[in-house]
Amino acid sequence: MDKKIVIIGAGVAGINAATKLIDKGYSGDLITIIDKGSDPFKRKPEEVMTGMLGAGGWSDGKLTYHTAIGGQLSKYCGEEKAMELMKQVVDNFTRFHPKPEEIFCSDPQEEPDFIKPYFGLRLFPVWHIGSNYLHEIAINWYNYLVDKGVKFAWNLEVTKIDFNLGIFDVISNDKTTDQDCENYSGIFDKLIFAVGKSGIDFAQKLADEYKLPDEPKSVQIGVRFEAPQKYFQKLIDVSYDFKLYQKHDNVSLRSFCTNNNAAYVAVEETYGDITYNGHAKKGEQFRNDMTNFGILMEIKGIEDPFTWSREVVQKCQLETEPGQGFNWKSGLYYSPNETRKPTLTSEEEPIKCVRPDGLDTVKEAFQGHFEYIENFISDMNKVFEFGDDWGMYIPEVKYLSPEPLVNYDNLSLNQYPNVHFVGDALSARGITVSGAHGIYVAEAIIRGF
Repeated sequence: MDKKIVIIGAGVAGINAATKLIDKGYSGDLITIIDKGSDPFKRKPEEVMTGMLGAGGWSDGKLTYHTAIGGQLSKYCGEEKAMELMKQVVDNFTRFHPKPEEIFCSDPQEEPDFIKPYFGLRLFPVWHIGSNYLHEIAINWYNYLVDKGVKFAWNLEVTKIDFNLGIFDVISNDKTTDQDCENYSGIFDKLIFAVGKSGIDFAQKLADEYKLPDEPKSVQIGVRFEAPQKYFQKLIDVSYDFKLYQKHDNVSLRSFCTNNNAAYVAVEETYGDITYNGHAKKGEQFRNDMTNFGILMEIKGIEDPFTWSREVVQKCQLETEPGQGFNWKSGLYYSPNETRKPTLTSEEEPIKCVRPDGLDTVKEAFQGHFEYIENFISDMNKVFEFGDDWGMYIPEVKYLSPEPLVNYDNLSLNQYPNVHFVGDALSARGITVSGAHGIYVAEAIIRGF
């Protein structure tokens, strides 16, 4: 086992892969992890897209534990193996948790009657890690891998990969140093491509360059909805991370990533555009008695879902009003209540957003699909009776480029057996499934040597 393994992306998929390799006796000196972001000591809380543990592992402490949520893991390895892999991800978060005794699993069983006339409710187990512990977990996990000899290259962006020759090139994203990028250009025997959401553009570029056969994915786009928690308490008592859904002919909708008690909206900047997500903090000092969740549409029949989603996001970027002393474009905040204002981030900073004059711009951007979201909110109002006491941040998006076809036994590209796609690069759409991808590949690599 003397092959050099390069992992692109220090998110949940890449870190779990490295950990599994180390635990199985692979030499850390042969593993290099490259990431556009910062290590957990330097990574700022508001840097939600890149860095140690990626987007989800840095801001979302809920690990779903079901194969029906977050991607097609069981398609590759079967139901029983998929559940085992996801449990290993939970065990790793537990292993590096400063207070593992505080982790608990919620497992709701029965759908309440008051939901049934308007929505379906998906019930499944969720492990609650605690969002406010994630940064400590990241530090503990990072120290473990460094102690085992794993080399990390931070603030470096991989710009080119030659699958045939096994070489890659990088540029530095760190403007505060004169870092010599040539030190990090190099070769690999095995490549684990774990770029996460912030690298989907690069994944698409590689797919085009190498003409990788793929499976088209649907559009995943919507808004981040926010309202006082009191309106949703009767459902939260049944299912903390509830998943409401509605299904239409070519559009299905679901609530996504529910946050309660101390619920905050997070800004994500991808490809220069502002979109929104959410996370929760643990501890009474963070309580704001709010609930937020995504309302996401899955739209089928769009010829080029990735490009279509990008165009919708771009059309939902508006400039700040003149005379405010600064000028930038941002996503949007809308509420039918003109006195309701956007909340603050968990760092007590204003959320970057612009309040539009009505929803005409949004409806035009969504090309007739926004009425599904409006109807979803209207039906929620019938159940939860929040009136006009709510707001939404526009847009929230899950960029899903076409899923490359891979070998089911090790997630390697069909034409390039030394290159493995994992996580969001393989349309994982979730923390637990992404981590499971990484572990699955690591196990296959160990078997192959």
